[in-house]
Amino acid sequence: MEPQLTVHVADEVATLVIANPAKRNAMTADMWRSLPGLLAPLAADPGVRALVLTGAGDTFCAGADISTLREPGDEQQTLAVRAEAALAAFPKPTLAAVRGYCVGGGSQLAAACDLRFAEEGARFGITPAKLGIVYPASSTRRLTALVGPSAAKYLLFSGELIDTERALRTGLVDEVHPVGALDERVAEFTRILVSRSLLTQAAAKEFADGLTGREEHWAEQARGSGDTAEGVAAFLERRPARFTYGRGETA
Repeated sequence: MEPQLTVHVADEVATLVIANPAKRNAMTADMWRSLPGLLAPLAADPGVRALVLTGAGDTFCAGADISTLREPGDEQQTLAVRAEAALAAFPKPTLAAVRGYCVGGGSQLAAACDLRFAEEGARFGITPAKLGIVYPASSTRRLTALVGPSAAKYLLFSGELIDTERALRTGLVDEVHPVGALDERVAEFTRILVSRSLLTQAAAKEFADGLTGREEHWAEQARGSGDTAEGVAAFLERRPARFTYGRGETA
């Protein structure tokens, strides 16, 4: 199989799969380059309410394809940062489903997702110190915001891999599940996500990520969406809400 990123959509959830099995799903330059272009139509698609990022087979992503780092210049890192930024800016909930190795660029992508669910036995690491590479400033800040300064420094200074217990304790992952149970839990949780108000989720994502100056925008969206009225009515009538924001509307 040629290294590639693949996407399929089912039940309003897009699943983006990192596939490079010969190299533990390492990201090539072409894979980094293609990611923003794959995300853009999914962001605009009213039939997509959430995104799952995962790896083919029994590993998530072992990082960047090290063989490409011999090429001159810093194009690989630039492409990785652009891909990470596009994933972080995706306007709908994103979830990394991690099994096996999540290292280097794999951890960079997982950290750019809103949530991370892992299978027991997964291993996490950020390894630029093993290669003499300066980790991108934006990626360092995102990691630090996620796990705190001390844990970020531990990972970046040492390049050591950590297990799921430590990853959960530091906040690098949100849930850990037994071997064989990850897919079922991801499917269950994404069903919950798509049943909720995308209006609430999109606004909360921007606010939680520190984007400022958008309060009035979201107030206007709330006034015009009908989601609040529907949510209250559904609660009072003891029925599931049928939220409409984002289904054919522009955020």
